[in-house]
Amino acid sequence: MRPQGITKTIDLGDGRNITIETGVLAKQADGSVTVRMGDTILLGTVVATKEAREGIDFLPLQVEYREKFSAAGRFPGGFFKREARPSDHEVLTSRLVDRALRPLFPDDFHGDTQVVVSLMSSDKKNPSDALACLAAAAALAVSDIPFGGPVSEVRVASMHGRFVINPEFSEIPNADMDLIVAATATDILMVEGEMKEVQEADMIEAIKLAHDVIKVQCRVLNELSAAVPKSQTKRTYNHENNDAVVGQLIHDFCYQKYYDLAMAPSSKEERGANFAAVKEACLATLTDEQKADKAMLGRFFKKTQKKAVRNVCLDHGKRLDGRKTTEIRPIWSEVDVLPGTHGSAIFTRGETQAINLVTLGSSLDEQTIDTAVRKGSENFMLHYNFPSFSTGEVKPIRGPGRREVGHGNLALRALKPVIPGAPENPYTIRLNCDILESNGSSSMATVCSGTLALMDAGIKITAPVSGIAMGMISDGKRHAILSDILGDEDFLGDMDFKICGTAKGITATQMDMKVDGLPYEVLAQALEQARQGRLHILGEMLKTLDKPREDYKPHAPRIITFEVPKESIGPIIGPGGRVIQEIQAETGATISIDEVEGRGVVEISSENKASIDAAVARVKAIAFPPQADIGVNYRGKVKTIMPYGAFVEIFPGTDGLLHVSELDWKRIDRVEDVLKEGEMIDFQVVGKDPRTGKLKLSRRVLLPKPEGYVEREPAMEGGERRERRDRDDRPRRDDRPRRDDRPRRDHGGDQGPSQN
Repeated sequence: MRPQGITKTIDLGDGRNITIETGVLAKQADGSVTVRMGDTILLGTVVATKEAREGIDFLPLQVEYREKFSAAGRFPGGFFKREARPSDHEVLTSRLVDRALRPLFPDDFHGDTQVVVSLMSSDKKNPSDALACLAAAAALAVSDIPFGGPVSEVRVASMHGRFVINPEFSEIPNADMDLIVAATATDILMVEGEMKEVQEADMIEAIKLAHDVIKVQCRVLNELSAAVPKSQTKRTYNHENNDAVVGQLIHDFCYQKYYDLAMAPSSKEERGANFAAVKEACLATLTDEQKADKAMLGRFFKKTQKKAVRNVCLDHGKRLDGRKTTEIRPIWSEVDVLPGTHGSAIFTRGETQAINLVTLGSSLDEQTIDTAVRKGSENFMLHYNFPSFSTGEVKPIRGPGRREVGHGNLALRALKPVIPGAPENPYTIRLNCDILESNGSSSMATVCSGTLALMDAGIKITAPVSGIAMGMISDGKRHAILSDILGDEDFLGDMDFKICGTAKGITATQMDMKVDGLPYEVLAQALEQARQGRLHILGEMLKTLDKPREDYKPHAPRIITFEVPKESIGPIIGPGGRVIQEIQAETGATISIDEVEGRGVVEISSENKASIDAAVARVKAIAFPPQADIGVNYRGKVKTIMPYGAFVEIFPGTDGLLHVSELDWKRIDRVEDVLKEGEMIDFQVVGKDPRTGKLKLSRRVLLPKPEGYVEREPAMEGGERRERRDRDDRPRRDDRPRRDDRPRRDHGGDQGPSQN
């Protein structure tokens, strides 16, 4: 018998509903729910340990979003036919949920916590990423795990001047703005999305609308929590030691010293060494008993340092490196730095440096997208790498982590709106960015270096894009908005707000808040300050290269695209791909062909113009074949040898049969004795088979006719026997003439293949 669950409904106000149910599935988890919109269903679960592991002084939170291919009635790709490592889409969705949840757990709660959101059913209409945080938050709401929620997320899109909450898949590509917003009932926590050069005021309006919807969802989550007895009493925990006496000793010794260091401009390395020296001096004043809990001491030192640095900024408007709050670090950039690439650029801002490389390819190089609910391809890729040497550290070299995937995706979304489509851009484009130095805003350096590299490659972007990372320090009454933040300012501050865009408007954004109660007036100030900083950075970039190069690099592939009749696709490809592979091998060009809206679209690419020209000629000869005239001589390649003759290419895609009897005036027993596959020979088109339409060729007509030659009845093509008379009509053996009376064969003439 199905258990009686608890169900709550969220009305989106446009006839659509979201239902949340708990008490039916996964009941051994600390909290579990199902969230349903249409026929898209998510299972959200959360489990946390009651005690923290020894030595853990942080929250070990795991947030995992997974899509079951079976949810959409599909088999996973690959040999094993099961889900393997998470896709980039799953990683990015996990990050969206993580960034919304993490700030709301108590600072002193260190129990291992795992949130798992699984896509169980998909109607391929309603995107699940906008519902994942709601599922996670609902699972936490019905659990006894300490959590400062409720919280939720929604997607808001702008289309044709109107806003849509949680739009369908089909609507998103047409949107001018696509934002995911996470918030509690009172505060915005996270914003991420891409836009088509929208204005700051429009973005704020979209965030406000999303927040209004989230407030309703948070109210429903509170109602759900109130209906679950387990959630009424949150578990108690004691995961941190706090010795107030030791904390005061550290504060009294270090605060003013930290304050004075923050007042004196310094580099990242100098600052780190100076702060460390203060810490060591303080430790020397403590007893062994007071120094026993290293985790506790670390928290006290960080707290004191954070307070001192923040107060310097609020009191004097001074930053760790001596800049004003609106000041951008020194910038230099360079293009065409690596001659072997199709485009390259270095962008350096302060102590952050990125190098970006462009690779141009054909449609065959497109990235295949194969997720549970989406199957297709992408022709623009950006891969972000953050090696440990960029921060002077030693770490194992592994694949990209979640942070790298997230930063790369932000930069990709920033640049994607300015990448032109075909025919202005026929290429598949890959940007590969390596961070060479890092002290804040490395993802924004990726955007800036990416713009310069694209222009260096000759890609006709519609407008250059720059990016800036904004920060904020607030004590609730005073707010300091910081432009172009350092790594330390990101750690010590209350906001990390990245904005990318052109001179006209915003193309991508990512914001994470670490403090409650950000007024919209402060957000508007941050956006305006970011716009000014973004324009300054853009101006510095354009001093290096102010527009895309007129032509691609000499060694970059050239691509020709043209249309052919739909019925020509098969002959161009050939049986088993034989024809197209042969053309590629002989010309050195890369060829792809697809059917688009009832016509064939051919794409030919090569670094060599002669190679492209040769391939184009071969393909067009097949698609638009010239007519072979009877009685005209040609020269062509022997394609295939058969016992009864050879098939010879007259034109690319047009073959004819050269029968064994037409090889020579004398009898030929084996075609291989005269011809070899791949050999070029001269011949004449002598006719067309009325039944098959196959062209008949002759080689012998071009050879001198032997003296005294007597023409014989030609053999049947294809080595076929002449039609036999019915056995009942044959004369009896006794009526047949004796062998000696039969006419003798003339071996000087052509007799065709043996009729054994």
